[in-house]
Amino acid sequence: MSDLLERLRGRGWRLTAQRRVVAEVLDGEHIHLTADEVLARAAARLPEISRATVYNTLGELVSLGEITEVATDGRAKRYDPNAHSPHQHLVCSGCGAIRDVHPSGDPLALLPESERHGFSVTESDLTYRGLCPACATA
Repeated sequence: MSDLLERLRGRGWRLTAQRRVVAEVLDGEHIHLTADEVLARAAARLPEISRATVYNTLGELVSLGEITEVATDGRAKRYDPNAHSPHQHLVCSGCGAIRDVHPSGDPLALLPESERHGFSVTESDLTYRGLCPACATA
């Protein structure tokens, strides 16, 4: 059973066949699918699943804090199931591929006190950009 499914069961979230297949599609370390990609993969497993069900389920999972939306450079939102694992993202400027990365050190420590303007900083969102191997050789 996937980590996401385990978390949802632990919360007592009603796992219908449609919700379960969406959660299964999202399972994985570097999964950052668009809603349409989730729909296509879910429909391959459960052909009767509807677009509305997939979109509603994604919205519920975001509201629950079980997945996060990742938006980069005006591209379609992607959904990240690693909401409970601290990480940053590495984004290909060519194709938009996203990978989870775990840089060493505390990203909050990178912002000097003089640049915090009195804010009590509690989190950061750092995105690394570059070209993936496929785009770099194209």
